[in-house]
Amino acid sequence: MVAVLFTITLIASAGVGAVNMITEDAIAEANAAATKAAVANVLPAFESNEMSTMTIDEMPINVYTAVDGDGAVVGYAVETMTMSGFSGKVRMMVGFAADGTILNVNVLEQSETPGLGSKMCDEGNVLLASVKDKNPADLILKVKKDGGDIDALTAATISSRAYTDAIARAYEAYKVASGAQATADGVSGATAAAGDYDGDNDQEGLVAQEGGDNE
Repeated sequence: MVAVLFTITLIASAGVGAVNMITEDAIAEANAAATKAAVANVLPAFESNEMSTMTIDEMPINVYTAVDGDGAVVGYAVETMTMSGFSGKVRMMVGFAADGTILNVNVLEQSETPGLGSKMCDEGNVLLASVKDKNPADLILKVKKDGGDIDALTAATISSRAYTDAIARAYEAYKVASGAQATADGVSGATAAAGDYDGDNDQEGLVAQEGGDNE
């Protein structure tokens, strides 16, 4: 019986390994294609781009510097993220013009509540409208409930805070990539406990999450 079980386990493991080997390249190609499409979606037409990676608030941030045929920079696509979403990680691609103006935002990954926080993916949502075609240097990147300039999604303040947190981190990366500053300063409150996004330790967000309320 032991020999039979061992043989079955061995065959099953070999099968899983074989499937993984077969699909690994396909998955990598699909991910690369999705990233390429996301970069193109947030930037104007460009000839080529070069990726660089930096770490901000202990999170990996990828920056794609896009240039035209003459080698002039047309924009920066920043693959940013936050762990402060109502359901955890939110990952986005943010496009910046050479002068820092936000051209577009593409949400790549999120697990927010359908019909509430998930609306951050909708075209023309209030979060996107609050930042698109604007320069973060002229904005307070917090939701209005926290004294900022960003309109929050209805009944989804925590998700909205996460969105602005990721945008702020993308802007830090843009400033380094564009040479505006030497190193990223990080985002205030980014590494605070889940829910305590403004760093004041009031635990407002934490209580809301525990109660199942995105407000």
